[in-house]
Amino acid sequence: MDRSDVLLADARQQALAMEQEVGRALLGQARAIRLVNTAVFARGHVLLQGDVGVGKTTLLRAFARVLGGAFARTEGTIDLMPGDLIYYTYISAEGRPTVDPGPLIQHGDDLAIFFFNEINRARPQVHSLLLRVMAERSVSAFNREVRFPHLLVFADRNRVEREETFEISAAARDRFMLEITIEVPQDEEQRRGLIFDPRFHDTDALVDALATNLVVHGELNALGALIQRSVQASDTLQQYALALWRATADPAAFGVRLPGINMAQLMLAGASPRGMSLLLRAARVAAWLEGRSHVAPEDLQGLFHEAVAHRLCLQPVFEMRRQDIAPALVAAILGQVAAP
Repeated sequence: MDRSDVLLADARQQALAMEQEVGRALLGQARAIRLVNTAVFARGHVLLQGDVGVGKTTLLRAFARVLGGAFARTEGTIDLMPGDLIYYTYISAEGRPTVDPGPLIQHGDDLAIFFFNEINRARPQVHSLLLRVMAERSVSAFNREVRFPHLLVFADRNRVEREETFEISAAARDRFMLEITIEVPQDEEQRRGLIFDPRFHDTDALVDALATNLVVHGELNALGALIQRSVQASDTLQQYALALWRATADPAAFGVRLPGINMAQLMLAGASPRGMSLLLRAARVAAWLEGRSHVAPEDLQGLFHEAVAHRLCLQPVFEMRRQDIAPALVAAILGQVAAP
Protein backbone atom coordinates (compact mmCIF):
# COMPACT_ATOMS: atom_id res chain seq x y z
CA MET A 1 0.00 0.00 0.00
CA ASP A 2 1.60 3.27 -1.12
CA ARG A 3 1.46 6.60 0.68
CA SER A 4 -1.62 7.79 -1.24
CA ASP A 5 -3.54 4.65 -0.31
CA VAL A 6 -2.66 5.09 3.35
CA LEU A 7 -3.70 8.74 3.24
CA LEU A 8 -7.02 7.91 1.61
CA ALA A 9 -7.71 5.08 4.06
CA ASP A 10 -6.99 7.31 7.06
CA ALA A 11 -9.08 10.13 5.59
CA ARG A 12 -11.98 7.75 5.01
CA GLN A 13 -11.99 6.80 8.66
CA GLN A 14 -12.03 10.48 9.55
CA ALA A 15 -14.90 11.11 7.13
CA LEU A 16 -16.95 8.29 8.64
CA ALA A 17 -16.17 9.61 12.11
CA MET A 18 -17.48 13.00 10.97
CA GLU A 19 -20.77 11.42 9.90
CA GLN A 20 -21.11 9.64 13.22
CA GLU A 21 -20.38 12.82 15.16
CA VAL A 22 -22.79 14.96 13.15
CA GLY A 23 -25.40 12.23 13.62
CA ARG A 24 -25.31 12.92 17.34
CA ALA A 25 -26.89 16.31 16.66
CA LEU A 26 -29.61 15.15 14.25
CA LEU A 27 -32.07 12.30 14.37
CA GLY A 28 -33.25 10.43 11.30
CA GLN A 29 -31.03 12.29 8.83
CA ALA A 30 -28.44 9.64 7.98
CA ARG A 31 -28.92 10.02 4.21
CA ALA A 32 -28.77 13.83 4.33
CA ILE A 33 -25.60 13.63 6.45
CA ARG A 34 -23.99 11.22 3.96
CA LEU A 35 -24.92 13.48 1.04
CA VAL A 36 -23.51 16.60 2.71
CA ASN A 37 -20.37 14.66 3.61
CA THR A 38 -20.08 13.60 -0.03
CA ALA A 39 -20.28 17.24 -1.13
CA VAL A 40 -17.70 18.28 1.47
CA PHE A 41 -15.09 15.85 0.14
CA ALA A 42 -16.11 16.45 -3.48
CA ARG A 43 -15.73 20.20 -2.78
CA GLY A 44 -19.16 21.07 -4.17
CA HIS A 45 -21.77 23.63 -3.16
CA VAL A 46 -25.16 22.43 -1.92
CA LEU A 47 -28.75 23.59 -2.28
CA LEU A 48 -30.92 22.46 0.63
CA GLN A 49 -34.65 21.92 0.49
CA GLY A 50 -36.98 21.36 3.40
CA ASP A 51 -39.68 22.89 5.52
CA VAL A 52 -39.05 25.27 8.41
CA GLY A 53 -37.53 23.74 11.53
CA VAL A 54 -36.35 20.40 10.11
CA GLY A 55 -32.70 20.95 11.07
CA LYS A 56 -31.03 22.50 8.02
CA THR A 57 -29.08 25.09 10.00
CA THR A 58 -28.22 22.59 12.73
CA LEU A 59 -26.86 20.21 10.10
CA LEU A 60 -24.55 22.86 8.64
CA ARG A 61 -23.42 24.18 12.02
CA ALA A 62 -22.60 20.62 13.03
CA PHE A 63 -20.49 20.09 9.92
CA ALA A 64 -18.72 23.41 10.44
CA ARG A 65 -17.99 22.33 14.00
CA VAL A 66 -16.46 18.96 13.11
CA LEU A 67 -14.54 20.52 10.21
CA GLY A 68 -13.09 23.18 12.45
CA GLY A 69 -13.50 26.04 9.99
CA ALA A 70 -15.57 29.19 10.38
CA PHE A 71 -19.31 29.23 9.78
CA ALA A 72 -21.31 32.26 8.63
CA ARG A 73 -24.86 32.77 7.50
CA THR A 74 -27.19 35.40 6.14
CA GLU A 75 -30.95 35.61 5.82
CA GLY A 76 -32.54 36.28 2.46
CA THR A 77 -34.90 39.26 2.51
CA ILE A 78 -36.48 41.30 -0.24
CA ASP A 79 -34.44 44.39 0.73
CA LEU A 80 -31.09 42.59 0.98
CA MET A 81 -28.47 44.09 -1.32
CA PRO A 82 -25.09 42.66 -2.42
CA GLY A 83 -23.20 45.11 -0.23
CA ASP A 84 -24.97 43.76 2.85
CA LEU A 85 -22.98 40.53 2.51
CA ILE A 86 -19.70 42.45 2.39
CA TYR A 87 -20.10 45.19 4.98
CA TYR A 88 -22.55 46.80 7.37
CA THR A 89 -22.67 50.29 8.78
CA TYR A 90 -23.76 51.51 12.19
CA ILE A 91 -23.24 54.29 14.71
CA SER A 92 -20.55 53.38 17.23
CA ALA A 93 -20.69 54.02 20.96
CA GLU A 94 -18.70 57.18 20.28
CA GLY A 95 -21.42 58.39 17.95
CA ARG A 96 -19.36 57.93 14.77
CA PRO A 97 -20.41 56.18 11.57
CA THR A 98 -18.59 52.84 11.45
CA VAL A 99 -18.13 50.21 8.76
CA ASP A 100 -17.44 46.58 9.69
CA PRO A 101 -16.98 43.47 7.53
CA GLY A 102 -20.19 41.68 6.66
CA PRO A 103 -20.95 37.98 7.16
CA LEU A 104 -19.26 36.87 3.94
CA ILE A 105 -15.83 38.34 4.66
CA GLN A 106 -15.65 38.67 8.43
CA HIS A 107 -13.79 35.35 8.80
CA GLY A 108 -11.47 35.89 5.84
CA ASP A 109 -9.86 32.83 4.32
CA ASP A 110 -10.85 30.67 7.32
CA LEU A 111 -14.47 30.56 6.15
CA ALA A 112 -15.46 26.92 5.61
CA ILE A 113 -19.26 27.08 5.28
CA PHE A 114 -21.45 30.00 4.25
CA PHE A 115 -25.18 29.38 4.64
CA PHE A 116 -27.63 31.53 2.68
CA ASN A 117 -31.01 30.99 4.31
CA GLU A 118 -34.05 31.43 2.03
CA ILE A 119 -32.01 32.45 -0.98
CA ASN A 120 -35.13 32.94 -3.10
CA ARG A 121 -36.20 35.85 -0.90
CA ALA A 122 -33.16 37.81 -2.08
CA ARG A 123 -33.06 39.78 -5.31
CA PRO A 124 -31.22 38.62 -8.45
CA GLN A 125 -28.43 41.17 -7.78
CA VAL A 126 -27.57 39.22 -4.63
CA HIS A 127 -27.70 35.95 -6.52
CA SER A 128 -25.18 37.37 -8.99
CA LEU A 129 -22.69 38.14 -6.22
CA LEU A 130 -23.16 34.69 -4.78
CA LEU A 131 -22.52 33.14 -8.19
CA ARG A 132 -19.13 34.82 -8.36
CA VAL A 133 -18.27 33.67 -4.85
CA MET A 134 -19.27 30.11 -5.72
CA ALA A 135 -17.40 30.08 -9.03
CA GLU A 136 -14.24 31.93 -8.04
CA ARG A 137 -14.23 31.63 -4.22
CA SER A 138 -13.34 35.31 -4.00
CA VAL A 139 -14.97 38.73 -3.78
CA SER A 140 -13.79 42.34 -4.04
CA ALA A 141 -14.13 44.29 -0.78
CA PHE A 142 -12.48 47.38 0.68
CA ASN A 143 -10.28 47.81 -2.41
CA ARG A 144 -8.83 44.33 -2.18
CA GLU A 145 -9.69 40.80 -3.21
CA VAL A 146 -10.78 38.52 -0.39
CA ARG A 147 -10.25 34.84 -1.18
CA PHE A 148 -12.05 31.87 0.36
CA PRO A 149 -9.96 28.87 -0.72
CA HIS A 150 -11.81 26.38 1.50
CA LEU A 151 -15.35 27.73 1.14
CA LEU A 152 -18.48 25.71 0.44
CA VAL A 153 -21.74 27.59 -0.08
CA PHE A 154 -24.99 26.12 1.16
CA ALA A 155 -28.35 27.70 0.42
CA ASP A 156 -31.95 26.79 0.98
CA ARG A 157 -35.15 27.92 -0.64
CA ASN A 158 -38.47 28.78 0.98
CA ARG A 159 -40.69 26.27 -0.80
CA VAL A 160 -43.92 27.20 1.01
CA GLU A 161 -44.43 30.91 0.45
CA ARG A 162 -44.47 32.53 -3.00
CA GLU A 163 -44.95 36.18 -2.05
CA GLU A 164 -41.88 38.41 -2.30
CA THR A 165 -39.68 35.62 -3.62
CA PHE A 166 -37.33 35.50 -6.62
CA GLU A 167 -36.70 32.02 -7.98
CA ILE A 168 -33.02 31.51 -8.62
CA SER A 169 -32.03 31.17 -12.25
CA ALA A 170 -31.04 27.98 -14.03
CA ALA A 171 -27.45 29.27 -14.16
CA ALA A 172 -27.43 29.71 -10.39
CA ARG A 173 -28.97 26.27 -9.76
CA ASP A 174 -26.33 24.72 -12.00
CA ARG A 175 -23.56 25.94 -9.69
CA PHE A 176 -24.78 23.69 -6.90
CA MET A 177 -23.38 20.17 -6.97
CA LEU A 178 -26.34 18.66 -5.12
CA GLU A 179 -29.82 19.61 -4.01
CA ILE A 180 -30.53 17.73 -0.80
CA THR A 181 -33.99 17.39 0.70
CA ILE A 182 -34.29 17.25 4.48
CA GLU A 183 -37.54 15.82 5.72
CA VAL A 184 -39.05 15.24 9.14
CA PRO A 185 -38.10 11.72 10.35
CA GLN A 186 -40.87 9.17 9.94
CA ASP A 187 -39.68 6.85 12.71
CA GLU A 188 -41.92 7.23 15.76
CA GLU A 189 -39.10 6.94 18.29
CA GLN A 190 -37.03 9.56 16.48
CA ARG A 191 -40.01 11.91 16.42
CA ARG A 192 -40.52 11.30 20.13
CA GLY A 193 -36.87 12.13 20.80
CA LEU A 194 -37.05 15.40 18.88
CA ILE A 195 -40.03 16.49 20.94
CA PHE A 196 -39.24 15.19 24.40
CA ASP A 197 -35.46 14.84 24.69
CA PRO A 198 -34.20 18.15 26.19
CA ARG A 199 -30.86 17.63 24.42
CA PHE A 200 -32.50 18.63 21.14
CA HIS A 201 -34.12 21.76 22.56
CA ASP A 202 -30.90 23.80 22.80
CA THR A 203 -29.20 23.89 19.42
CA ASP A 204 -26.19 25.87 20.65
CA ALA A 205 -25.39 23.35 23.39
CA LEU A 206 -26.08 20.48 21.01
CA VAL A 207 -23.56 21.70 18.44
CA ASP A 208 -21.00 22.81 21.03
CA ALA A 209 -20.96 19.29 22.47
CA LEU A 210 -19.65 17.85 19.20
CA ALA A 211 -15.97 17.11 18.70
CA THR A 212 -14.16 19.64 16.57
CA ASN A 213 -11.33 19.52 14.03
CA LEU A 214 -11.94 15.89 13.08
CA VAL A 215 -10.34 16.77 9.76
CA VAL A 216 -8.11 19.68 8.83
CA HIS A 217 -10.45 21.73 6.65
CA GLY A 218 -7.51 23.49 5.05
CA GLU A 219 -6.38 20.15 3.58
CA LEU A 220 -9.73 19.16 2.06
CA ASN A 221 -9.00 20.64 -1.37
CA ALA A 222 -5.87 18.53 -1.76
CA LEU A 223 -7.60 15.46 -0.36
CA GLY A 224 -10.56 15.95 -2.68
CA ALA A 225 -8.23 16.15 -5.68
CA LEU A 226 -6.50 12.94 -4.56
CA ILE A 227 -9.84 11.13 -4.34
CA GLN A 228 -10.70 12.23 -7.87
CA ARG A 229 -7.37 10.94 -9.20
CA SER A 230 -7.51 7.67 -7.31
CA VAL A 231 -11.09 6.45 -7.82
CA GLN A 232 -11.47 5.12 -11.34
CA ALA A 233 -14.45 4.98 -13.71
CA SER A 234 -14.39 2.12 -16.24
CA ASP A 235 -15.23 2.57 -19.91
CA THR A 236 -18.51 0.75 -19.34
CA LEU A 237 -19.40 3.05 -16.47
CA GLN A 238 -18.54 6.06 -18.59
CA GLN A 239 -20.86 4.84 -21.36
CA TYR A 240 -23.62 4.46 -18.78
CA ALA A 241 -23.09 8.02 -17.53
CA LEU A 242 -23.17 9.34 -21.10
CA ALA A 243 -26.43 7.51 -21.76
CA LEU A 244 -27.97 9.00 -18.63
CA TRP A 245 -26.84 12.43 -19.80
CA ARG A 246 -28.42 12.01 -23.24
CA ALA A 247 -31.63 10.84 -21.60
CA THR A 248 -31.92 14.06 -19.61
CA ALA A 249 -32.08 16.06 -22.84
CA ASP A 250 -34.25 13.65 -24.87
CA PRO A 251 -36.05 11.27 -22.49
CA ALA A 252 -38.53 10.17 -25.15
CA ALA A 253 -35.69 8.66 -27.20
CA PHE A 254 -35.02 6.27 -24.30
CA GLY A 255 -38.65 5.27 -23.91
CA VAL A 256 -39.28 7.47 -20.88
CA ARG A 257 -42.98 8.20 -20.39
CA LEU A 258 -44.79 10.25 -17.76
CA PRO A 259 -48.59 10.11 -17.40
CA GLY A 260 -50.41 13.03 -18.97
CA ILE A 261 -47.26 14.68 -20.40
CA ASN A 262 -46.22 15.03 -24.02
CA MET A 263 -42.58 14.01 -23.67
CA ALA A 264 -41.65 15.62 -26.99
CA GLN A 265 -42.62 19.00 -25.54
CA LEU A 266 -41.31 18.58 -21.98
CA MET A 267 -37.62 19.47 -22.09
CA LEU A 268 -36.01 22.81 -22.76
CA ALA A 269 -32.52 21.54 -21.86
CA GLY A 270 -31.04 18.55 -20.10
CA ALA A 271 -28.19 18.44 -17.63
CA SER A 272 -25.17 20.62 -18.43
CA PRO A 273 -21.60 19.35 -18.92
CA ARG A 274 -20.79 20.97 -15.58
CA GLY A 275 -23.65 19.11 -13.97
CA MET A 276 -22.54 15.73 -15.23
CA SER A 277 -18.94 16.34 -14.24
CA LEU A 278 -20.13 17.28 -10.74
CA LEU A 279 -22.20 14.09 -10.64
CA LEU A 280 -19.07 12.06 -11.42
CA ARG A 281 -17.07 13.98 -8.83
CA ALA A 282 -19.67 13.17 -6.21
CA ALA A 283 -19.90 9.54 -7.37
CA ARG A 284 -16.15 9.08 -6.91
CA VAL A 285 -16.44 10.32 -3.33
CA ALA A 286 -19.45 8.05 -2.75
CA ALA A 287 -17.40 5.07 -3.93
CA TRP A 288 -14.49 6.11 -1.70
CA LEU A 289 -16.75 6.40 1.34
CA GLU A 290 -17.89 2.84 0.64
CA GLY A 291 -14.26 1.68 0.56
CA ARG A 292 -14.06 1.13 -3.20
CA SER A 293 -11.44 2.36 -5.68
CA HIS A 294 -13.84 2.38 -8.62
CA VAL A 295 -17.21 3.97 -9.37
CA ALA A 296 -20.11 1.52 -9.55
CA PRO A 297 -23.50 2.09 -11.22
CA GLU A 298 -25.14 2.37 -7.81
CA ASP A 299 -22.94 5.38 -7.03
CA LEU A 300 -24.39 7.23 -10.01
CA GLN A 301 -27.90 6.01 -9.31
CA GLY A 302 -27.73 6.96 -5.64
CA LEU A 303 -26.78 10.56 -6.48
CA PHE A 304 -28.62 11.03 -9.77
CA HIS A 305 -31.68 12.74 -8.34
CA GLU A 306 -29.74 15.10 -6.05
CA ALA A 307 -27.20 15.97 -8.76
CA VAL A 308 -29.47 16.26 -11.80
CA ALA A 309 -33.10 17.07 -10.95
CA HIS A 310 -32.48 20.74 -10.09
CA ARG A 311 -30.52 21.26 -13.33
CA LEU A 312 -33.21 20.11 -15.73
CA CYS A 313 -34.79 22.97 -17.68
CA LEU A 314 -38.43 22.25 -18.46
CA GLN A 315 -40.51 24.12 -20.99
CA PRO A 316 -42.21 27.11 -19.29
CA VAL A 317 -45.64 25.47 -19.36
CA PHE A 318 -44.29 22.69 -17.12
CA GLU A 319 -42.11 24.77 -14.76
CA MET A 320 -44.88 25.40 -12.23
CA ARG A 321 -45.14 21.63 -11.82
CA ARG A 322 -41.37 21.10 -11.46
CA GLN A 323 -41.67 19.83 -7.90
CA ASP A 324 -43.75 16.88 -9.13
CA ILE A 325 -42.32 16.36 -12.61
CA ALA A 326 -38.55 16.45 -11.92
CA PRO A 327 -38.46 13.58 -9.37
CA ALA A 328 -40.70 11.43 -11.56
CA LEU A 329 -38.57 12.18 -14.62
CA VAL A 330 -35.22 11.29 -13.06
CA ALA A 331 -36.70 8.11 -11.59
CA ALA A 332 -38.08 7.15 -15.01
CA ILE A 333 -34.70 7.84 -16.67
CA LEU A 334 -32.97 5.54 -14.17
CA GLY A 335 -35.61 2.91 -14.86
CA GLN A 336 -35.25 3.08 -18.64
CA VAL A 337 -31.51 3.50 -19.19
CA ALA A 338 -29.89 0.08 -18.95
CA ALA A 339 -27.23 -0.16 -16.26
CA PRO A 340 -24.08 -2.22 -16.81
